[in-house]
Amino acid sequence: MSNKGNGLETLLRQWAILKNIPQYPRKITATDLMHRLEDEGFAVSKRTIERNLQTLSGIFPLQADDRSRPYGWSWQRDAGMFAVPGMSPIQALTLSLAHDHLRNLLPASLMNVLSPYFRYADNVLLSGDSVRNMADWRDKVTLISASQPLIAPEYDEGILETVHDALLSEKLLEISYTSRSKRRKQTHTVHPLGLVQRGSVIYLIVTVDGYTDIRLFALHRIRSAEKLDRPSRRPKGFCLADYMASGALGFFDRGTIHLVALFSETAAAHLYETPLSRDQELTEEGGKVRVEATVSDTSQLRWWLMAFGADVEVLEPASLREVFVKTAKDMAASYAR
Repeated sequence: MSNKGNGLETLLRQWAILKNIPQYPRKITATDLMHRLEDEGFAVSKRTIERNLQTLSGIFPLQADDRSRPYGWSWQRDAGMFAVPGMSPIQALTLSLAHDHLRNLLPASLMNVLSPYFRYADNVLLSGDSVRNMADWRDKVTLISASQPLIAPEYDEGILETVHDALLSEKLLEISYTSRSKRRKQTHTVHPLGLVQRGSVIYLIVTVDGYTDIRLFALHRIRSAEKLDRPSRRPKGFCLADYMASGALGFFDRGTIHLVALFSETAAAHLYETPLSRDQELTEEGGKVRVEATVSDTSQLRWWLMAFGADVEVLEPASLREVFVKTAKDMAASYAR
């Protein structure tokens, strides 16, 4: 490890020590400091902590209560408040793992905004031998997407900034939008309510000025955005979390149904540990598993069921079974050609 790396490691450790020393009359021992730093990802000895405390007390208003052993350290009674801009190894590891996951989901423009934080996290993890085991953790865990990964669309940074600003300041937005179906730009004055990311696509949740129904605009289809100097309105009782829980980004939600379906044993295996609903019931029937659950009839549910192909047969409700029967016939006809 280079001297530069060792220097950064020492600096980060000393910042962590300073942040964990309490104000007088509270105090902390070198042993307790060692344990706290270990929890934050620093592998360090009590003797090193003691040496660092001696060095730091010559620079900062620290004091040691030497009336009994072990000594207790604190900031002096008249010491001002002290804040240290730092990142612990465990925080750096968390941010680094987030980067590994998000780089395939977020567009490059958003990743560029976060890149200084990711670089800082990488520097912390490379700062010295005492945190090297934290950096190695990335080689011991991974995340696999449950769906087919898609390349994120490109987002205009100026539009992103304008949308964020309007949301934060609760102002109206005037947007030029190209819908996927109409293929032509339309101008809307909207009341921004929130942003939601589904897979690789970010949606702006709004009400259009003059209307009360909630609409979704894909952010990458917004061609221009201007924040207006007029306050936006939020529908009475609107809650973004409740709106999402209603199945909004399933693209449609046709209400609650009692789903009954026959799964192959392989397809049903994960449902024993990750059920569809709280009232799910599984019954083994002649090499199949009968699944009953109360769920929302969303397009996301249908995509999920269709992904199993012939390993799932929808029995109830009859209306949903008819959809799958028609889909199966249409697929058979397509492949017959």
